[in-house]
Amino acid sequence: MRLREAGVPVTTIGLFSWLAIAYSLKFAWSPIVDAFDIPVLARMLGRRRAWMLVCQAVIAVALVGSGLSDPKSSLWVTAAFTFMAAFGSATQDVVVDGWRIDAAPNEMQGIMAAAYQLGYRLAMLCAGAGALYVAQFVDWRAAYIAMAVLMGVGMAATLLSPVVDRAPGTVAEPRKRFDFAAAVKAPLVDLYARKGRTLVPILLLVALYRVSDFLAGVMSNPLYVDLGFSKAEIASVAKIYGIWVGIAGAFVGGWLVAKVGLYRTMLLGACGQAISHGVFAWLATQGASIEALVLAISADNFAQSFAGTVLIAYMSSLTGAGFSATQYALLSSLYALPGKLVAGVSGFVVAAWGYPAFFSMTAMIALPVLALVFAVGRLPGGALRPAEEGR
Repeated sequence: MRLREAGVPVTTIGLFSWLAIAYSLKFAWSPIVDAFDIPVLARMLGRRRAWMLVCQAVIAVALVGSGLSDPKSSLWVTAAFTFMAAFGSATQDVVVDGWRIDAAPNEMQGIMAAAYQLGYRLAMLCAGAGALYVAQFVDWRAAYIAMAVLMGVGMAATLLSPVVDRAPGTVAEPRKRFDFAAAVKAPLVDLYARKGRTLVPILLLVALYRVSDFLAGVMSNPLYVDLGFSKAEIASVAKIYGIWVGIAGAFVGGWLVAKVGLYRTMLLGACGQAISHGVFAWLATQGASIEALVLAISADNFAQSFAGTVLIAYMSSLTGAGFSATQYALLSSLYALPGKLVAGVSGFVVAAWGYPAFFSMTAMIALPVLALVFAVGRLPGGALRPAEEGR
């Protein structure tokens, strides 16, 4: 939204999304997070919590830098700090995911995923509606600085959270010889040993399950601006009301995983994504209609959170003991990679064919995804059928 208001073309905004590629490459450095201690801090806080605190500090600095830059005159500076924020945030994801998986047994991962989504949605309430309101009544610079200050909430949560990797003051593994190659190889060998050839269709399902949401998400804010909605209207509907709908979707998804299993819930998640994108295609033809925006946001936020919770639970069930951070980083990087790569050209699609055609295309992606869920659900090692869901 900030770039669009600064006059940046939608084609450039689409390419700008590639700066978040760190989320799709985090598996490359995740073994370091799993196997390496941050000096001093690790002895005081434990390995996971030390990494969390450093990542949060990096994100705060990047947000301040991004807020002080001017995308009109120095877009490259804004881009550099945006990438820095993405890198810090992606690394934080690796740590938090490893902590979350290690902190609870597999049968609780659906609920843990819902709680994870709750935290994400509450944060988006601040960074979405909060940032827009500050930008509306003050300016964008103040909005970014306010978000940097709110990183203190995450730092407090880190310090208050229990240590699940080891007790403070001890060293989990010898640090005299940190073998990066071994740290990368061991989690991959473990994953293949448990899944075998079934791993290929599993990884394909993970990669494609939410690709439509990544594509659609890049163009949603430019759509709001081009339809004529004000920042306050977008904040109230998309960033406040929509957050609570998203929270509901997350917990419904987590509840259904526990009640009916991953297979049926993943099928519902794929269908929900298709329906929500169809509603967005309709929204693009309605102009600045608040009623239409409410309907579109309701469908989209519920479906996204529902599908997100289900996929998190599924990926968590695929990890092995001792390699949770690295294996989950690999899986979550994979699920983000195709969408992030293709999202870069989303602005060109909108510029050529318009918003209705674009969102109709993203809705159609549900067809191959549904076929994949059916296929993986029939495989003995796919971890989707009831007999395997209790792992």
